[in-house]
Amino acid sequence: MGDRILTNGKTEEEMPDYREIGPSGQQKAYVVLTEEERAKGFVRPVRQSYRHVGKRPKYPLRDLTDDEKKRYAEYNYVKFEIYPESESPKVGKYWTEAELNSGCGTVTTMRHALSETYARSPSFYNATFCSYCGEHFAVGEGGEFVWEGTDERVGT
Repeated sequence: MGDRILTNGKTEEEMPDYREIGPSGQQKAYVVLTEEERAKGFVRPVRQSYRHVGKRPKYPLRDLTDDEKKRYAEYNYVKFEIYPESESPKVGKYWTEAELNSGCGTVTTMRHALSETYARSPSFYNATFCSYCGEHFAVGEGGEFVWEGTDERVGT
């Protein structure tokens, strides 16, 4: 959607190494929609802060059966997420303790051009940065972030 530019005002062609990760864990620059494209209006509210909540089950969890504990012991699964029949043929997902406790809970605030790009085109990015973890993690329906003060996943 629309024209793109880097957060430093250069084009991707002018700065082909913009994706290089610096000591902070962030890229040298990030792609955003141009000011003209963002001025066309937003389809979501402009939000600048998001919380790293990690991976979270969408559906109810149940304890593992004794048989499942034995069968999958090497994977360290602790819970099973039961998918509804509408998700068929998938029946569910096994979760580890680490997955269930992922996400540091830190709130990260981004620059205005980035937040307006999300507001104009919510699925523009496939990952975003956690200021505490110093890494990029997935966004979207199965992503690891929610907009601060909401349960809405970043990138949806």
